[in-house]
Amino acid sequence: MTALSFDEQGVDVVYQGTEFRLEKALIEDAIGKAYPDVTDHEVLKIVAEDPALSGEPRRIAEILA
Repeated sequence: MTALSFDEQGVDVVYQGTEFRLEKALIEDAIGKAYPDVTDHEVLKIVAEDPALSGEPRRIAEILA
């Protein structure tokens, strides 16, 4: 299971028991969008090769609101 915790500067990730941080700039470069417009599903795709996506994707701006 992958856990994502979003804040204004990036995302704290727990993936297969390993904790790490994805900074805002890295996410923007990887996805090619402004950080608030990136979705949680897009972040999961950075972290996991074949993530189990469920529900509707949510923009980071919506998550932080």
